[in-house]
Amino acid sequence: MSSLIPDSAPFNEEQRAWLNGFFAGLMGLPDVSTQTMMQSAVGLMPAPATSAPKEAEEFPWHDSALPIVDRLSLADGKPIERRLMAAMAQLDCGSCGYLCQTYAEAIASGNESNLTLCSPGGKETKQAIKKLLSETKDAAFPSKVAVGTTTSSDVGPSRRNPFHAKLMESRPLNREGSAKDTRHVVIDLTGSGIAYHVGDALGVFPSNCIELVTDILATLAVDPQVTVETPLGNQKSLREALCEDCCLKDPTDELLALLIGRIKNEDRKATLATMLSEGVPDGFDVLDVLEVAAGVTLTAMEFIETLSPLNPRLYSIASSMRQVGDQVHLTVGKVVYEREGRVRKGVASTMLADRLGVNETVRVFVQQNHGGFTVPEDASKPIIMVGPGTGIAPFVAFLQERAATKSTGENWLFFGDQHEAYDFLYEDELREYQVSGVLSRLDTAFSRDGDKKFYVQDRMREHGAELWSWLTRGANFYVCGDASRMAADVDRALVEICSEFGRMQPDEAKLFVSQLMSQGRYVRDVY
Repeated sequence: MSSLIPDSAPFNEEQRAWLNGFFAGLMGLPDVSTQTMMQSAVGLMPAPATSAPKEAEEFPWHDSALPIVDRLSLADGKPIERRLMAAMAQLDCGSCGYLCQTYAEAIASGNESNLTLCSPGGKETKQAIKKLLSETKDAAFPSKVAVGTTTSSDVGPSRRNPFHAKLMESRPLNREGSAKDTRHVVIDLTGSGIAYHVGDALGVFPSNCIELVTDILATLAVDPQVTVETPLGNQKSLREALCEDCCLKDPTDELLALLIGRIKNEDRKATLATMLSEGVPDGFDVLDVLEVAAGVTLTAMEFIETLSPLNPRLYSIASSMRQVGDQVHLTVGKVVYEREGRVRKGVASTMLADRLGVNETVRVFVQQNHGGFTVPEDASKPIIMVGPGTGIAPFVAFLQERAATKSTGENWLFFGDQHEAYDFLYEDELREYQVSGVLSRLDTAFSRDGDKKFYVQDRMREHGAELWSWLTRGANFYVCGDASRMAADVDRALVEICSEFGRMQPDEAKLFVSQLMSQGRYVRDVY
């Protein structure tokens, strides 16, 4: 068989033989025993079992790039748990406390009745789930889950039984002059029994801004002390319920429909009807909708019954317990912006930055990492980390862990933000890791410092030959951050680097990168 990998490609004889076998195998050409031997010798792929393994179930809809209508079409005719899975955002981000598959299975089995946990999927996922459940025979519509209650199966702090931890610190990471406000948050876990690993996330139950709650109560003109049952199944005063248990960010279809049925003004009714059919404008919250329907009378219970539960927010942990003990550190970007003359605030980020004082408590739990997003067990293995902005959080933890365990593997970090002078998060710590030798390479990209915007994926391409060399030496590749843009751009850059420096055709490079993923050598924590 002629070689598919040119002699000029930067491989030794065994690596070239394996790649020839791998790509030829995909084309139906190879001798299987030879391919297996080379896979095992190079260590790039695990050798297959001698007996035929059980065929893995395929999920063709499990692709975040596909529109939801296409995903649902691919799952048409499948069991309800698979159709529910197709409605998820397909990121396996863990923000729901599950993976896409396990969240869908939990809903289908009745073990999870909160339909709003897929935050990346948002409204379209929630609506698709409800539609699928309503179409399924004998599928009772799930009641609202009492997330804040403890069940007999709870052992230690969990999503259903969070620990009341004290805030120790919330200090700015950006320097004066920055357009951003990113915080290093330290939370005390003493007495919790919580243990976490690098790569895990911390679930934080937020509370709503009291100013927003006060404005909603004034618009409704109802008694704030009246007792209501919240979306989480708790009995509280209306004010407490709106502060602690209700999502005030995303107006539900139920709220819109209720207001449309009560409003007399035809123009305003038409505005709300457009929102119901086409979606609420970005940034539009519950107060905005109530103001459109000004004058409509609702009882406290009618209003509460249309609201979604206030779900926890997950933050990548920015610390290793080997270094910080019974603490957990986070990197939190404060979200504040103005829309139509009113300041809008990220519910959890502004709580951690402004509304929660030192020694005040916040409800937390640990969400374990998914898909192998943690440091490799082999301490000699090199790693490449790409984490712009707050995506640097888990890699601060990775470096702490590698330092504490005296790992010998090289560590390469790509970090980016807007301005080097203002937005170089953890610069002092990273410089110290460079001096100590823990951080072997640090490459940065500050997008607003030049005439042309320059991002981490551009810096990757700039050092493509070296990056490819690290991959051929067995490096793991990690990405953390925005899924829709940054992570997609980094993925494209990685494929291009493998194509150029691995002397592969684009389709071959995509297959090679997919193989890195299947081996757990390319892992993403994206949201």
